[in-house]
Amino acid sequence: EGTAAAEAMALALRARPRKSNANVFFVSEKCHPHVISVVQTRAEPIGVEVIVGDHTTYDFSIPTFGVLVAYPTTDGDVLPYADFFAAAHKHGALTVVDADLLALTILRPPWEFGADVAVGNTQRFGVPMGFGGPHAAYMAVVDEHKRVMPGRLVGVSIDSAGKPAYRLSLQTREQHIRREKATSNICTAQVLLAIMASMYAVYHGPHGLRRISQRVHLLAEVLRAGLRQLGYGVNAGEIFDTVTVSAPGRVEDIRAAALARGVNLAYYADRVGVSLDEAVEIEEMSTLFEIFGAQPGQLDLGALADAVSVDYPAPFARTSAYLTHPVFNSYHAETEMLRYIHRLQAKDLSLAYAMIPLGSCTMKLNATTEMIPVTWPEFGHLHPFAPAAQTEGYQEMFRRLETWLNEITGFAATSLQPNAGSQGEYTGLLTIRAYHKARGDHHRDLCLIPASAHGTNPASAVMAGMDVIVVDTDEHGNIRVDDLRAKAEQHCERLAALMVTYPSTHGVFEAAIKDICRIIHENGGQVYMDGANMNALVGLAKPGEIGADVCHLNLHKTFSIPHGGGGPGMGPICVAAHLAPYLPNHPQVDGVGGATPLGTVSSAPWGSPSVLVISYAYIRMMGGAGLKKATQMAILNANYVAERLEAYFPVLYRGENNRVAHECIVELRHLKEFATVDDVAKRLMDYGFHAPTMSFPVPGTLMIEPTESESLEELDRFCEAMIAIREEIGQVERGEIDAHNNPLAHAPHTADAVLAADWNRPYSREVAAFPSAFVRASKLWPAVGRIDNVYGDRNLFCVCVPMEAYKEGVEV
Repeated sequence: EGTAAAEAMALALRARPRKSNANVFFVSEKCHPHVISVVQTRAEPIGVEVIVGDHTTYDFSIPTFGVLVAYPTTDGDVLPYADFFAAAHKHGALTVVDADLLALTILRPPWEFGADVAVGNTQRFGVPMGFGGPHAAYMAVVDEHKRVMPGRLVGVSIDSAGKPAYRLSLQTREQHIRREKATSNICTAQVLLAIMASMYAVYHGPHGLRRISQRVHLLAEVLRAGLRQLGYGVNAGEIFDTVTVSAPGRVEDIRAAALARGVNLAYYADRVGVSLDEAVEIEEMSTLFEIFGAQPGQLDLGALADAVSVDYPAPFARTSAYLTHPVFNSYHAETEMLRYIHRLQAKDLSLAYAMIPLGSCTMKLNATTEMIPVTWPEFGHLHPFAPAAQTEGYQEMFRRLETWLNEITGFAATSLQPNAGSQGEYTGLLTIRAYHKARGDHHRDLCLIPASAHGTNPASAVMAGMDVIVVDTDEHGNIRVDDLRAKAEQHCERLAALMVTYPSTHGVFEAAIKDICRIIHENGGQVYMDGANMNALVGLAKPGEIGADVCHLNLHKTFSIPHGGGGPGMGPICVAAHLAPYLPNHPQVDGVGGATPLGTVSSAPWGSPSVLVISYAYIRMMGGAGLKKATQMAILNANYVAERLEAYFPVLYRGENNRVAHECIVELRHLKEFATVDDVAKRLMDYGFHAPTMSFPVPGTLMIEPTESESLEELDRFCEAMIAIREEIGQVERGEIDAHNNPLAHAPHTADAVLAADWNRPYSREVAAFPSAFVRASKLWPAVGRIDNVYGDRNLFCVCVPMEAYKEGVEV
């Protein structure tokens, strides 16, 4: 939720009136410390002033573009914000609420008391604590701001048959289009965790969630009432799940009593915080009272429960309905829930079915042996701020993993805090920025980025407070060294960094990479290497020895954490010794980060720790020789695909030895008169394959990355499908089939289309649906036909609405 709050701040900044000079974002001191810290870290590079204070006394005469409050607060209080938000709106500020999702099932929702944006964490909806992650944060906005939200929206459009079809809307890969003008660098989302949380809501439904919330609230009220009987000062107003206890002079005694009973609480100078969830039992409640000095039989828990109320008074009580869609009110039996999930799963093409040749995404094997430890309670059920003495296993794993990553990359230190590749980019640039500032080079604020760079690179640079200048590439896809040198020398006084991807985004090893790094260093800059393509380097070359100063690693790509439909991701950064002092820290955990840290970039000290066990197991089992062989196989497989397809789809870029790296870009632009890149991508679905990456980094092309995990048989099957599609294009080219009424133009073919009574197309149903022996034996039917993207963007549906609304085409 820390990064979600920071993104809400950026949204509010973008949404301020054009003539406004407001530059202040107010954050309530009652927000969680990690949220405040992440917001402060994100604000400073873009020149935003963050004021942390008491919202009841805030002076709006200070030009303010946004405010952030907590609901409930970090102390557990449920506060009224309607008047404060009215004042904020009067002065042109957007209002943001950091809200507990579970609490909102019984508390008045933020939009009803004037919130423009709500953010928070979905962990409470059935996701393991995992020592801090992975957890999906959420952001919800009023309709006015939906088109400037960061990241991606799942929206609704229509397919070729006019039926509703879900798709990613508006922001899909927007960084690659808008680059330094992108609204955010968010690329990796925590999709797998969002699915877990959403299925929790589906299974329990609104009534089940309300019962869970009421139980949590009841337990907290019983605790508060009992502590009052014991003479403690506690929260005076409304609460949900947390009680903050005033205990001057007794905090250490309470800590000792709690630890002796195996209980962790939150400790402040003269207060103690206790948070409860629905899993707390009566015995644990009794233990809590003993910790605070209750004698056996002193408190009657039944009587306390009977005396307290779980109903909130106005204006706090929720009266509006929620989760009214049938999906949240249908699957409450375990068997029905299982079948529902399985039906959804059956719509997805995963690696369990076929190769996924997405370029720049490294869809490789995720071994079961690596995955199983994530489910172990010793990893999954640990609080992110647990005392260090209770987390020695995790700490040892962190130390080993950091050591291995340092050795693999040739660097001196690693931070595991960034929990996505895009966040690793951002953190790497902040580290460089902190280094320059520490040396008094405050004027170094310019970042050179090749035209071939990943789209998140320019967005990350702008978020880190840097101006971007693009470096040209030549006809072979390599950085033009003369252009780089000229721009580095021209801007040598301002040069902060170069962002370079190696091997390049064009899928080649640039022979001049060491010269490129040297030019940047000679002109006072630092080299940030995007580690997205590390799958072609591990065991063969080290970024630190090539000349880079910092690189990020996509553990969800190179080091085998599954993508999960878009996440969880991890993007740790590895840095040279001179940058190590600036690595990020954390306000609630000692011993994290460098001596003069840049700030905090993630709510959890080590990002998403529970999935680090996957990369740990992967490296441990593969060993040095295995990792090197994997890299060699990835490069071999890519070159095999390039050679097989060259005569049919020419390879756009090759290196000095006429080879590619671990991926290749194939040309389709010369065929655009007869078929589009969309036609080829959709037709591949009929052959049982996910499409390669479309039109990135070069429009009208496909980028293919086979990875080391695919067998020769699977590579051949994919190549044969591509060759067969080329023959279909040839039939159009030769006039043998209609240019607009053919298998390519109508792909993908759904079961409904193929089984329709009226088949008036000039090719057979078999050609449509069963073009290869593989799909005749095992067919994964596309769920929808060709989607109308323009319709979806013009009519943005991003909520569950009645089916008739889709037909009417009214924007919701």
